[in-house]
Amino acid sequence: MKTSVNRSLLVVGSVAFDDIDGPFGHHPRILGGSGSFFATAASYFTNKVAMVAVVGDDFPQEHLDFFESRGIDISGIEKASGDTFFWQGKYSDDLSSRETLDTRLGVFGDFDPKLSDSQKNSDLLFLGNIHPSLQTSVLGQVGTPLLIAADTMNFWIEGAKEDLLKTLAGVQTLIINDEEARELSGDFNLVQAAKKIRAMGPSTLVIKRGDAGAMLFYEGGNFFAPALPLEEPRDPTGAGDCFAGGFMGYLAQVEGDLGPERVRTAMIYGSVMASFSVEQFSLDGLKGLDETRIEERFELFRELARF
Repeated sequence: MKTSVNRSLLVVGSVAFDDIDGPFGHHPRILGGSGSFFATAASYFTNKVAMVAVVGDDFPQEHLDFFESRGIDISGIEKASGDTFFWQGKYSDDLSSRETLDTRLGVFGDFDPKLSDSQKNSDLLFLGNIHPSLQTSVLGQVGTPLLIAADTMNFWIEGAKEDLLKTLAGVQTLIINDEEARELSGDFNLVQAAKKIRAMGPSTLVIKRGDAGAMLFYEGGNFFAPALPLEEPRDPTGAGDCFAGGFMGYLAQVEGDLGPERVRTAMIYGSVMASFSVEQFSLDGLKGLDETRIEERFELFRELARF
């Protein structure tokens, strides 16, 4: 993970409070949100991470201080009058499924991302899990990033598919889970699903499969990144966003083009950051990491895939 270049990386997403219950206890009002997880994971690879989001006047300064301690540019986090986005969920005993108990958009319901001049010229852009019309609005504000990647979810696939298709037409890389890939494509077979989704615009598709790893589909080949067997995963919330943060963060700091070899390696670093995330609640699994620990875990993945 030796830094050769230091490209700027912008994420537009959510910063939220999570209330999580499950086999490892109840954890109310902890820091969450796609932008939070993504930016924190990416900050271990490049010190040019910027986040655009909105929080309410109930959002603690200590969380903003944490982002800044990771070198994340938070000038794009708007503080609005009202409550911060809130999500409450309960996981099954084996963490394989979860039930959403409550969602309160708060100030996130009126989120209208406006980019500064420096943000418009970011080298890499990640569109977090927000309404597709907002994602398209961001695409209309940026210049010509080296790479534009995006995430989405079933809610938008079901309720805003036409808007989502407009977004996908301007995105090079889409990072979604297997359930979302099947719904978006209308095909249960993930190989066929990937072919249909790539025809919608993204030349590269990453399909996350939780503890079954992640699959990469691109022109000329496929790749599979395994998941690391963990003794005691505690909280899968945000793991996919941490995967995306590690994936994009690695690509922001490598020299040369972002061809298949780089993207394959990015898949492994994404998996590394996701594996740290699920070991603790909120962002606690990412706190206190350093390059040595990240590289040691990268080597575990290398051994896992070697034959």
